Amino acid sequence: MTSSLFSDLLVIDCASFLAGPGAGTILSDFGARVIKIEPPGIGDGYRNLFRVRGSPGDVDYFWALVSRNKESLALDLKLPGARRVLETLVKKADVFITNYPAPVRERLRVRSEDIRPLNPRLIYASLSPYGEAGPERDRIGFDGAAYWARSGMMDLVRPTAEAEPAFSVPGMGDLPTAMSLYAAIVTALYRRQQTGEGSVVSTSLMANGLWSNGCQVQSALAGYELVGRPPRGQRGVFNEWYETQDGRMFVVLSTHPVRDWTLLARAVGRPDWLDDPRLVAPQGLLDHSAELVDALSAIFASDTWESWRARLDAGGVICSIVAQCTDHLGDPQIEANGFFPEFTDGLGLRVVDSPFYLEGVAKPAPRMAPDIGQHTREILAEVGLSEAEIAELTSA
Repeated sequence: MTSSLFSDLLVIDCASFLAGPGAGTILSDFGARVIKIEPPGIGDGYRNLFRVRGSPGDVDYFWALVSRNKESLALDLKLPGARRVLETLVKKADVFITNYPAPVRERLRVRSEDIRPLNPRLIYASLSPYGEAGPERDRIGFDGAAYWARSGMMDLVRPTAEAEPAFSVPGMGDLPTAMSLYAAIVTALYRRQQTGEGSVVSTSLMANGLWSNGCQVQSALAGYELVGRPPRGQRGVFNEWYETQDGRMFVVLSTHPVRDWTLLARAVGRPDWLDDPRLVAPQGLLDHSAELVDALSAIFASDTWESWRARLDAGGVICSIVAQCTDHLGDPQIEANGFFPEFTDGLGLRVVDSPFYLEGVAKPAPRMAPDIGQHTREILAEVGLSEAEIAELTSA
């Protein structure tokens, strides 16, 4: 492996599914060696989840996203021999990541009190659904529940107060939570650099959901009463969606209603609106929302998105297409920034990159995610097992 920023770090990914392993993925993007421990035979439950969604192909895209760059070690941690392997790795490791439920950690002896005595410099990174303490400490929870529903975002993103609550999409809370766990790990590594000591770091899906919904939660903490979103035509002309002649939807936003109303009226060819005493921003726009939204809808329906995008951009109007995932393929802005690097061994397959960069620090090109136990024999030999011991453990 080419030397890079974290090439001296050994990370044990003893976690499952997405949020916990995602932190290891980000470390690997900057060169850390990440050994993924998964059960023999079935592997991580995250494998093959893509088939539930009716995928037409054989590429396990979920697994490729979050298990890239890693080595797979298939270990049954209930076996004494496997336990010895784990302990040998932990003694050499810098980071140990787990998101197993508390009862499972206790049963497999991978709690911080089980692991940290083996290596005082180790960073033990813990991810939980609802936090490390309290009555829900042992509850099972995925991001659709602990992050999305529990934070209040599921309730608040309804298009109107009367509409059904909206379900999240896969990974929507897991990947931001993985970023938080990564940040905690790197903070602990900095502390270790100062003190020489390892530590325990933690985050949860619920804590990240509350942080993501922080503006609204903070208003409740400050005693404000939250109201549901008004229906279309009552929100004003901004923070609204419109549809173009070619069926594309886009949003128009505002940070300064008086200025942005001037820019919008001119961009759509209606400067006369600025002389109408009824339409003085911001209150006049609210009072006449319905008629203005109807008028703008008719105007935007007269031309294509690309045409309107050019005119709105030139006029300084804040807008964005309501993108579909296929819109990102070949997007020149994404290409210019290298957001989709290509796997070195993925036959042209590309992957979503972790979302930050350091000037002067190149990320190694990503490698495809491993098969179950792909690196087991090499790692077992590396920790000192003989061929006979390897054969005995793998047969068990």
